[in-house]
Amino acid sequence: PWPLPDGRILYQRWEYVDRSQVHYHHLWTMNPDGTGQMVYFGNMHGGGLFIDAKPVPDSQEVILTLSPGHGQREHSGSIALVTPKSGPDHLPSMRRLTGDGFRDPYAVTKDWFLAAKGRALFLVGRDQALIEFFELPATMAGGNLQEPRPLATRPRGRVIPPRSNLQKPTGTLVLHDLYKGRSMAGVRRGEVKELLILESLPKPINFTGGMEPLSYGGTFTLERIIGTVPVEADGSAHFSPPANRALFFVALDGEQRSVKRMQSFLTVMPGETTSCVGCHESRTQAPANLARPGRSIASQRAPSKPKQVTGIPAVIDYPRDVQPVLDRHCIRCHNPAKRSGAVLLTGDRGPVYSHSYFTLSARRQIADGRNIARSSYAPRTLGDVASPLMAKLSSGQHHGVKAPEADQRIVRYWLNSGAAWPGTYAALGTGMVGGYAQNQPDRQDLKWPEMKAAIAVLDKRCMSCHADPHRPLPRSPSDNCGMPPWAIQYRSPKLRLSRHIIYNLSQPETSLLLLAPLARAAGGYGMQKRDRDGKPVGVPTEIFVNTQDPGYQALLRAIQRTKQQLDTIKRFDMPDFRPRPAYLREMRRYGLLGKDEVPVGAQVYELERRYWDSFVYQPTP
Repeated sequence: PWPLPDGRILYQRWEYVDRSQVHYHHLWTMNPDGTGQMVYFGNMHGGGLFIDAKPVPDSQEVILTLSPGHGQREHSGSIALVTPKSGPDHLPSMRRLTGDGFRDPYAVTKDWFLAAKGRALFLVGRDQALIEFFELPATMAGGNLQEPRPLATRPRGRVIPPRSNLQKPTGTLVLHDLYKGRSMAGVRRGEVKELLILESLPKPINFTGGMEPLSYGGTFTLERIIGTVPVEADGSAHFSPPANRALFFVALDGEQRSVKRMQSFLTVMPGETTSCVGCHESRTQAPANLARPGRSIASQRAPSKPKQVTGIPAVIDYPRDVQPVLDRHCIRCHNPAKRSGAVLLTGDRGPVYSHSYFTLSARRQIADGRNIARSSYAPRTLGDVASPLMAKLSSGQHHGVKAPEADQRIVRYWLNSGAAWPGTYAALGTGMVGGYAQNQPDRQDLKWPEMKAAIAVLDKRCMSCHADPHRPLPRSPSDNCGMPPWAIQYRSPKLRLSRHIIYNLSQPETSLLLLAPLARAAGGYGMQKRDRDGKPVGVPTEIFVNTQDPGYQALLRAIQRTKQQLDTIKRFDMPDFRPRPAYLREMRRYGLLGKDEVPVGAQVYELERRYWDSFVYQPTP
């Protein structure tokens, strides 16, 4: 962070609300007391880490390091100038002055900037001139230059007095006209009735750089439902959001269906009053001077308090809340015995996810933004209204299925609150066979004798067909075939035969790896070759005539061994699940868990609720 001459604090903010977790770390400003948080440059277009930004004297520009991708070590990258005059989304407003490898810029004058590169110190000119004028001596082998600064006074910036009121637990937000904004074509005035307020929940710990097991290529955090507030006929809203929380909104129609979704978060400080022009409005426009008397409808009344969504958990847990809906309406057709449409929607456990959760994600039945560097979607392209799953449960057109309203609501709010798999961060780093550490899969299962024997069977009896890259077959439950959850290729044949679906660790004998090559007379599917579009060709080929085949038995023992491993390490939806010691360590540091206390099973949900509630701001008397 660095002070601007006008008194605001300039800083880099990394965020990932329903979009890529590695593309949005751009420049924001706030007042010294935390009020007035506002994007300065970026946040619409993904790419680059904008960091170490500082003001340039006698100008409205800032100098910064543009570190490529997710950022390089020591924040190295190109030195660049940015002006905010044309708004935060105007990409030509950033101009690179150097190539890669530079860091820690500091403006000496309007036209000359200090920067470090390795062991050397440079003057960088506005005209892209580079003058190296110092290098560390050979006696300082292995050293690098960091954070160059001139030893000189500089004018003190403006001091912004506090604008918050620490005696209030909420702030106030005024929305001028929801219908004024980008990507709002097709939304009729008066169509939006409510705003759903969601909170992106803080994590107590991380064990990897990916999103697993929270989602399969989707959300990176859990989202809590705070409640709803009304939107008036003119598109205005006026409400009191809780202070000091990462909040974002979903515009809902009269049937609580998603119309437009916010993909960034805002925070109000205690007692702060702030406003926005519209929904995703351009940051270069002000509220329109409408030809109507008075102010917006909402601004003429007291602020609304968020109304709790009754009958819906604040944080939805897929195995507890959503799977029962599928059990009632879907699995009679989509189970291992029937598997209509080659779809499994049972809650049986795979190596990392349940079969149904993986299937819904891989088959794009969930419209949640995924892990994609894209912002400001068109209306009705995210959430329940765009999710094929919701249509299948509510329209009556999917083989006559029409779930009761209560079942539709739980799925609708799950889809509108991030569509995560677990409802607890205690699941992080646990319950996975072939999980990820430092973004690399754990391949410990390859050491098991049962797995070695199974791989020999696969090599001898399966790989003559499955060596074809269009028919890839995982060699073990930890084999992701080169496609981790954060880099899914949705058109790839790897999804159809993914490790997440061919291994059943709840009922090993119903694993697709066993049923597909087993003769139909023995209860299997009778494997059939498929073309590159996944369509069957030729006649069924029966690799295993019966379940007594030594090859079948070798595969079964390997899957049973994998089930044994999962039953030992436990998963969050198991009754005797225990979080990892590092998670418990953090909870003890936060004062939420006694020295010898260890939550078991469902107890972790209550512990984590207390953790999240510890962030709820309460004024001190």
